[in-house]
Amino acid sequence: MFYVSGINTAPPEAGPGVVNEAHQLEIRDRIVKTIYREAEAIAARVVRQTGPHRDWEHKVDDILTSRLLGFPIMFLLLGLAFWITLVGANYPSQLLAKALFWGEERLSEVFVRLDAPPWLHGLVVTGVYRTAAWVVSVMLPPMAIFFSIFALLEDLGYLPRVAFNIDPLFKMAGTQGKQALTMSMGFGCNAAGVMACRIIESPRERLIAILTNNFVPCNGRFPTLIALTSIFVGPAAAPGFSSLAASFTVVGLILAGILITLLTSWLLSRTILKGVPTTFTLELPPLRLPQVGRVLVRSVLDRTLFVLARAVTVAAPAGAVVWLLANISFEGQSLLARGAGLLEPFGRALGLDGFILLAFILGLPANEIVLPILLMGYLSAGTMVEVDSLNVLQNILVHGHGWTWLTALCTMLFSLLHFPCGTTLFTIQRETKSIRWAVWAAVIPLAVAGLVCFAVAQTVRSLGLV
Repeated sequence: MFYVSGINTAPPEAGPGVVNEAHQLEIRDRIVKTIYREAEAIAARVVRQTGPHRDWEHKVDDILTSRLLGFPIMFLLLGLAFWITLVGANYPSQLLAKALFWGEERLSEVFVRLDAPPWLHGLVVTGVYRTAAWVVSVMLPPMAIFFSIFALLEDLGYLPRVAFNIDPLFKMAGTQGKQALTMSMGFGCNAAGVMACRIIESPRERLIAILTNNFVPCNGRFPTLIALTSIFVGPAAAPGFSSLAASFTVVGLILAGILITLLTSWLLSRTILKGVPTTFTLELPPLRLPQVGRVLVRSVLDRTLFVLARAVTVAAPAGAVVWLLANISFEGQSLLARGAGLLEPFGRALGLDGFILLAFILGLPANEIVLPILLMGYLSAGTMVEVDSLNVLQNILVHGHGWTWLTALCTMLFSLLHFPCGTTLFTIQRETKSIRWAVWAAVIPLAVAGLVCFAVAQTVRSLGLV
């Protein structure tokens, strides 16, 4: 089976050059369709199939790509992939965290035996090592599971059907359906999603996909989203439905991220990245059973470990910086607390506070460390800390620092939409070979996050809802 993206038409206000380009693309579109139609007619006349017919594949394709069932099946499979990832990653993450933090204790014993100064122990062990351990324990299991599921769906032949279904939406946004595949990869890791943009041939549309990939939450942001929805949404639901309510809230945030992706793509395609959407011919590969062993090995080696290595490389030095800010004092106040005080007015305007805003800034190297940095600031601790239960976290946020449902909502929105992590920005610079586009990739999401949070916070306060 094949699919040729819909005929392009230039907008009414387009200039002569754009109209001419649109006309050329329309001619090319018709030529390709005619060639495929003629090829199918010739094949039908001269090819005789002696083996079993594969009519079932066409019937399955009719279901997977239908207007009625295509999107529900797609969202169901995506939700199933998330559920398997979140549930399946819990136990491995706990085991990995125990092993790595057991290593921290052994490393501390080495520093004690060497009679190392406390500042060196704090900088290296509770700064660099603890940050790297957190990133590995949080990122590795879910990333390995999600990328493996994604690779299996790719080998099965389902992902081109996803591009077929979503292409009309992205076409309206000025891009094409292949961006849906790169967006889906971003759920595992935005850096991997950026690398996946190589499949888009048009440089303009590839840049749009790169600049908007961050609007879908990666696995580094899911722990924060899940924790906050469990604390603020779950208890408000009927007894027995708290987990379901929290899960639907996270899904709602994901759908909001997809909507922002489409809107931002539409805006970019009409401003700094103007152009006519390209026509692409998508040949739907036959559905087949995936080669599980080969696919899993390729997924772990080519994607998971590669992205993880970049994340640790960026996050480990950041741990040292955060430790220094928390342990260097000026006039009786740590640099971390002073920085939060300076950001307090901006944070309040966005429905946050200074410590939340500073945690996101210092969490630039890796989204996994945003919540630990926030708790370190709230508890005036010298190292990044993690609480034992959601009840303890709720007491710290609500009773200790006056969080409301608005604070939680704005924090989740800012987490969903804010600038990419350092690993993703580094990957964008490598893929585009331009620091300028890496800067744009940070500025655009930050502006979107700021505007959305400001609008939500000011609207809610003006209506007297908090």
